[in-house]
Amino acid sequence: MTLPMVVPVDGLPPRVRIHEVGPRDGLQNEKTVVPTEVKAEFIHRLATAGLTTVEATSFVHPKWVPQLADAEQLFPMLADLDVELPVLVPNERGLDRALALGARRIAVFASATETFASRNLNRTVDESLTMFEPVVARARADRVQVRGYLSMCFGDPWEGPVPVPQVVRVAKALMDLGCDELSLGDTIGVATPGHVRALLTALDEAGVPTTAVGVHFHDTYGQALSNTLAALQHGVTTVDASAGGLGGCPYAKSATGNLATEDLVWMLQGLGVETGVDLGLLTATSVWMAERLGRPSPSRTVRALSHKE
Repeated sequence: MTLPMVVPVDGLPPRVRIHEVGPRDGLQNEKTVVPTEVKAEFIHRLATAGLTTVEATSFVHPKWVPQLADAEQLFPMLADLDVELPVLVPNERGLDRALALGARRIAVFASATETFASRNLNRTVDESLTMFEPVVARARADRVQVRGYLSMCFGDPWEGPVPVPQVVRVAKALMDLGCDELSLGDTIGVATPGHVRALLTALDEAGVPTTAVGVHFHDTYGQALSNTLAALQHGVTTVDASAGGLGGCPYAKSATGNLATEDLVWMLQGLGVETGVDLGLLTATSVWMAERLGRPSPSRTVRALSHKE
C-alpha cells in the first residue's frame, strides 16, 4: 500500500489521540437507518484498525435521532472491546440509560450560539448549561469521564461569524461544570488557521488548558486539515475525525462531512506523528462501510488508496 514519505516538522506533538466519531456523529446523519449488527461490526473493525477511542452511539430520544434509536441494543454488543467507547447523553434521562449499560465515558453537547442552542436543544445557551449541570455532577460522582462538545465555535449559519469571547465564555462554563475534556466544533466548516490559533490562545488566557482541548473540524471549505495542523502547532493532541468522512449535522443543513480519519492519518504519518492506526485496515473498513451505505466514501485518501489496490 502507498504510504507518505515521513518528513517531521518541529513544534508538533509526538503522538495524537484520534477521537473516532464515525459510528455516532457519522451515522446519525444518514437518511436510512443502518442495521445494529452493521454498526457493531463497524466499531469492531475500527478498533482492530488501532483506534483506541470510538464514540459508539447517542442516548438521545429516538424521535430526534432515529438513526441511533438502537443504543440499548448496540452497546452490549461492544462489551468485548478493549477500547474507550464514549456515548452522547443529552440530559439526565440519557445519562440513566447510559449508566445502566455500564458506559464509563459520556459527552454532553452544547452550543456557542443562541440560535443553534434553540434549534438543537430547544433552550437558551445558559438553560442548556443548567440542564447539563446535574448530568456532569452525577457522572463525576460515579467516576465517569465527561467530554463537553461545543458546537458553532467559528461560525453559525444563522448568526454568521461567532466572536471569540462568546465561545470562550461558554467553553469556560462547560469546564467549570466539571467536564474533563472540551471538543471545539467547527460545525459548518468555516474556520481558518488564524481563527483557530486566536480561539486557542484566548482559551489559554481564560484558564482552559490546551491539554484539555480537542478539535472537531468539518471540511465544508476544504480547511479541516489545515485547521488541524494549526491546532497541533498550538499543542492540541486530541483530534476528532470520522472514518471515511461520514457525517454532518442534522440540525445545520450547511454542515457537510467531518474530517476523514484516513485523511488525518495520512497527514500525521507524513509528519512523523504517531497515532497507532493502521491506515490499510482503516481504509478497508471505510470501503466496507461505504458499500453498506451504497455510495463511495468522500475521503480523498480512501478513494486514492482503494483505487490503487
